[in-house]
This record gives sequence, C-alpha cells and structure tokens, in this order.
Amino acid sequence: MKIVVIGGSGLIGSKVVNNLTSLGHEVIAGSPATGINTITGEGLAEALAGADIVIDVANSPSFEDQAVLDFFTTSGRNLLAAEKEAGVKHHIALSVVGTQLLSESGYFRGKIAQEKLIAEAGIPYTIVHSTQFFEFLGGIAQSATQGQIVRLSAAYVQPISSDDVASAVTDVATGAPHNGIVEIAGPERYRLAELVQKFLNLKGDTRSVVTDSQARYFGALLSDVMLIPAGDARIGSTSFVEWFKATIA
Repeated sequence: MKIVVIGGSGLIGSKVVNNLTSLGHEVIAGSPATGINTITGEGLAEALAGADIVIDVANSPSFEDQAVLDFFTTSGRNLLAAEKEAGVKHHIALSVVGTQLLSESGYFRGKIAQEKLIAEAGIPYTIVHSTQFFEFLGGIAQSATQGQIVRLSAAYVQPISSDDVASAVTDVATGAPHNGIVEIAGPERYRLAELVQKFLNLKGDTRSVVTDSQARYFGALLSDVMLIPAGDARIGSTSFVEWFKATIA
C-alpha cells in the first residue's frame, strides 16, 4: 500500500515509517522539511495522490492555547480535504487517552477539535488514544519545577514507550478502520508524582517531588481516571525500568 505519515520525521513518525517500510509498503514521510505542509497545504495533493492510508502523528510546535487550537483545526481541515480528493481509504490519528476529560487544558481542547473533524469527515478512520510516553517524563518534571521542588498530581498514569506506540500504530495501519477509538497503554500503573520521583532518582537528579492535588497537567486538574485507559486497551510490553535502561542509562 501507499501510506503517507504526517509528522513522519518526529519521535513516533520516524519509527512508524521504518516499521511500515520494513513490511514492504511505499511510505512517504510528510513534514514541512520534505515539502509537505498541512498548515499551508503545500505538497499535500501531490503526496496523497494514490495513497491508501494517511497516518497523522504531527504535533503542534507551540503549546500556547490559541496556537494549539489553530494548528490542529487548520492542519486537520487541510489534510482531510486533501484525503477526500485523493480517495484515501483510512485516516489514522494519534491522540491521547483521556482527551475528552481534559477540556480544561488548551492543548486538549485542540485535540478534541481535531478528533471532531476526523469523526465528521466521512473518511473511514481510527483514532489511537495513547497514554503518556516515557520519553516525556523529563519535560513533565521540568514544567512542574520550582527551585528544587517538583509539584505534581498523585493521579494514576500508565505510561508507554515510543517503540510500543509505533508498533500499535503500525498494526492499526495494516488492519481495517475502527471508525472509533483504540486505546493503548504501558504495562504498569503508577502515581504520577511517584513515577517522576523514580525517574529523577535513577538519573541522579536531586530534585524532590511533592504531591500536590492542585498541581495542573498541561493546564488541567487531574482525577485518578483521566490519564489511564477507560476500557480494554492494547498493552505495550516495555516496562519503565526496561525503557530507562535501554534509553537513558
């Protein structure tokens, strides 16, 4: 099949491109750097000509509320319109477990708008809801740091490795559209504050994590159910310690 991966040079996209190429598919890695721009529309028609599947794993370059909303709505409209013209048979998008519960966050309002566009576009689709990636733990810690203290919620998380995310997206791409949401998560459940403290300890980072029920996550207050799968989820195989030893240690 011909498959176009939007965001194909990023953390997840590059792994998906490699996976699908190794399976013998014709894969195009779409990004502004390769002349395919979902914001301006540049190169979209040419890239999507004859495409069977489009996988959108692109993320907003800015986390400012309006910028995120503008990115996901503009990109989504342009991409879906080009897919209709090209006769694409399956649209796959990577999103986040708990998105619908996190509307307090400007980032997640952008993701909600993106998912609505996909569901209403009339193209067969699958939205992959993933839990947080292990690779973002450092960024989460940094965003919550004040001096030597990191203030984080004690809400549950079930993080997943980027390799396991890419594997799940690859499998979705080689199957039939769900016309709905598929959830994926890591094999272990932690309290967010506990996991980040463990991450910092393993790195030899001297910061201390303090549990704070009022600490926000990308602008949203968390409950225990917001960042974990709501139903049956595909569970990745990589544990936190396995990922840390392979990636950080």
